[in-house]
Amino acid sequence: MTLIILFVLFLFLLILGMPVAFAMGIASISSIVTTLEVPLSIIPQRLFASVNSFPLMAVPFFILAGYLMNVGGITERLVNFARTLVGHLAGGLAQTNVVTSMLFSGISGSASADASAIGSTMIPAMKRDGYSSSFSASVTAASATIGPIIPPSIVIVIYGSMTELSIGVLFAAGIIPGIMLGFAQMMIVHSYAKKRGYKSEQKVPFSMVIMKFKEAFWALLAPIVILGGILGGIFTATEAGVIACAYAFIVGMFIYKEIRLKDIRKILLDATVMTSVPILILAMASIFGWILATQQFSSTLVNGISSISDNPYVILFIVILLLLIVGLFIEALAAMIIFIPVLTPLVMHFGWDPIHFGIVVVVAMLIGTVTPPVGIQLYIAAAIAKVRVSKITEIWSFVLVMIVVLLLVAYIPQLTTWLPSILF
Repeated sequence: MTLIILFVLFLFLLILGMPVAFAMGIASISSIVTTLEVPLSIIPQRLFASVNSFPLMAVPFFILAGYLMNVGGITERLVNFARTLVGHLAGGLAQTNVVTSMLFSGISGSASADASAIGSTMIPAMKRDGYSSSFSASVTAASATIGPIIPPSIVIVIYGSMTELSIGVLFAAGIIPGIMLGFAQMMIVHSYAKKRGYKSEQKVPFSMVIMKFKEAFWALLAPIVILGGILGGIFTATEAGVIACAYAFIVGMFIYKEIRLKDIRKILLDATVMTSVPILILAMASIFGWILATQQFSSTLVNGISSISDNPYVILFIVILLLLIVGLFIEALAAMIIFIPVLTPLVMHFGWDPIHFGIVVVVAMLIGTVTPPVGIQLYIAAAIAKVRVSKITEIWSFVLVMIVVLLLVAYIPQLTTWLPSILF
């Protein structure tokens, strides 16, 4: 009865359009009050216990670092450098969009930050250059998903803190899948550019590439400092967030000289608002997850899935399909927090590598961020492009190729385990 009330009320509130955090919170509290004989003090205890975590402190720091880098001119310089590298390819500006996301992903760790920062620069430029609004939004939304896969990654930090896996190892495991996603999206861009006649830019001389590289040097150095420190064991992922903030502030304020004192208040305010979203979802989802745990939903689901087949490859495909369907209707972070504790027993039951499985889950969940009706990156890109989400049909081509990459990552574990085995 408890689970029925929980799921029915949760889905009903989502259909009404209530934000996912409040839908989870109201459904969870209603289930506890009506069916469980437990003290109501469990609610605030779960709320605070879920966010009282040292690894989770990385979340606000990386979000703040992303805002500092955007205001500090780092994003603009990365765009200019990426443009000299791939602007001459078919669909040059769209290719630049994808490559910039790959470069920026080594800094911010947030898909929403990538979509906002890069989209506000690239989408107007693409529209002026003759690209359709829907295609511009599709490229921006799809490429933003690379951000939480190529480290640093806020989503991976949360996954690691929930499963007690090494965040540094998870970071290393995400590098190759993230690069694969980037190249796959560039292939889709090339296909659309040839079909629709999107022009390429004039190939720039090598001296121009060197000049733009010098201008972007301090921006390009950021991922090396952040990742090098984490993978080298110099500092933790949380401490890396602090380093990223300090680095972005110094570069933006004293080297590029684009951050002014009056900008700091707005940067801090915007970062605080953006931080509140994942933290609130995390807190509410912890109550939801606690109810699932007490009602032994994990055992029921594992037994149900295991009864379908004893072939681990078949079970892995079912899990991926489940995550893709869930991603259509539930925000990625909330879905992870709900389903990670539920699916973890499958990892032990079938002997899967937990690091490999973690990256599969992250990639599957991020695909949901660009699929309607709840694809947050799609809505951000659509708002910047001034186009209705229902008109963005090209996004499904990107989703299809992302699913292909996901299946490759799922069924070729070496794509995620090879690099960590060398570095660690």
